[in-house]
Amino acid sequence: MKVNNYNSSVTEEVKENSEEVFVFPASFGQKRLWLLEQLQPGNSAYNECGAMNCRGQLNTVALEQSLNEIVRRHEVLRTYFAIVKGEPVQVILPSLTFKLSLTDLRSIAENELEVQVKQLIEQEAQKPFNLKQAPLMRSSLLQLAENEYVLILVLHHIIHDGWSMGLIFREIETLYEAFSNHKPSPLPELSIQYADFTVHQNQWLQGEVLENLLNYWEQKLKNQPVLALPTDRPRTTTETYRGATKILVLPKELCNAIKALSQQQGTTLFMTLLAAFKTLLYRYTQQPDISVGTPIAGRNLAQTENLIGFFVNTLVLRSNLEGNPSFLEVLTEVSQVAMEAYDRQDFPFEKLVEVLNPERYLGQTPLFQVMFVLQNNPLSQIKLSGVTLEPIPREKNISKFDLTLSMEEISPGKTSLLENNYTGSLDKNKYGMIAGFDYNADLFDSETIERMAQHFQILLTGIVANPDSPISELPILTEAERNQLLLEWNDTVVEYPQDKCIHQLFEEQVQKTPDAVAVVFEKQQLTYQQLNAKANQ
Repeated sequence: MKVNNYNSSVTEEVKENSEEVFVFPASFGQKRLWLLEQLQPGNSAYNECGAMNCRGQLNTVALEQSLNEIVRRHEVLRTYFAIVKGEPVQVILPSLTFKLSLTDLRSIAENELEVQVKQLIEQEAQKPFNLKQAPLMRSSLLQLAENEYVLILVLHHIIHDGWSMGLIFREIETLYEAFSNHKPSPLPELSIQYADFTVHQNQWLQGEVLENLLNYWEQKLKNQPVLALPTDRPRTTTETYRGATKILVLPKELCNAIKALSQQQGTTLFMTLLAAFKTLLYRYTQQPDISVGTPIAGRNLAQTENLIGFFVNTLVLRSNLEGNPSFLEVLTEVSQVAMEAYDRQDFPFEKLVEVLNPERYLGQTPLFQVMFVLQNNPLSQIKLSGVTLEPIPREKNISKFDLTLSMEEISPGKTSLLENNYTGSLDKNKYGMIAGFDYNADLFDSETIERMAQHFQILLTGIVANPDSPISELPILTEAERNQLLLEWNDTVVEYPQDKCIHQLFEEQVQKTPDAVAVVFEKQQLTYQQLNAKANQ
């Protein structure tokens, strides 16, 4: 798949200051992020930030050398974007010197240091990138004491994905060890680059391949309804991305029971959890037709496994929960839909949106509004010679969708991606999974998502206890909510006037609230005025 022939005529169009550059088509995912940037310039929603506390004798020269070697190895880290013939393209610089900025905070008072560090991390995370300038990555080092630093790494999503961040830290670990000991890089040269993948993607997705994939997805997603998840506030006319996160940890016994159920039914943990999540959404919306987005690594070619780049794709998984099926029936349906989608996972989500051209709603993403993620790429324990590294938790303040449920198994000896958002001590011998509910803070209150997380845990407990139960009968309410519903709200004893009959009291209510709903039966309802008119016929 290696491409050696660059388009010289296009290269001339973007050449600046007589510098030699190489031009390639952008991937479909990159084109979407480019478009989003044009719609909302300076938006930092697609900045990805990682921060590490480094304690020990850090060799800053070797660290900067390691980052420069990674930039040399991976062309995508030397890439910026330009418009050629109306389309965004990747422009690759032949070389780039990467600078690791150093900020000395040793003079800051100890009681102010933590706040200052958090502010600087957030400033770096929120600072927008200019997609027309390379590099679309920056790194800074904060020195807190003689042998204590904070390493901050920020990249734009257009040149990397979650898989890539793990690769970067693993390469830093290997290269730092070599350069600290004045040895050459032990990493083998890459057989392909990200640009080779984008050329392959653009050439492959044509003709019969395109037609077959498109026919499937068009049939699967036609007449798709919008998921009407109840919100605390009306939707705004623009996507603000203002978000927050609620964390839920699940007991190990419950997690083991969920995995056992998956094995019994011949499905994966992902499918069982997705079926449970769709059941929760059904209970909240009473909509049987539910679509949820989910990311997939998009690295089917073996050569891409060790390549930094934006490979991740999004699948839209649509299920029909009509007729109050049992949870096991929902699981069968969800599993079948997922398997079909996996077989067609190479069709880019961006191309799907372009071709289907679904009706757009203000402030909503097309094709789905809720995402589900099962993380299976835990953070590696990064070790630098003579230095102890510890991830720094960051409060998540961005949500790209109405709601995203991310889940991950936890175990001793592994650092999960989600536990950095968990406040407090996490007993990994007691808990088996961690779930993060990322939500749009302009739509939902914190308390609403807190209740949703509780409902999800109760639902999972009910599922493993009675998987054959119809989904409408599975429990989701907390004990307090059940008491409120059954006891408090049914405590309707009222003192009525003794000198009036019931029909007179009803007539008075008609005068007070003629248009208020008085009676509901199935999908029919009558106001007080309508009911009174029928009674007087």
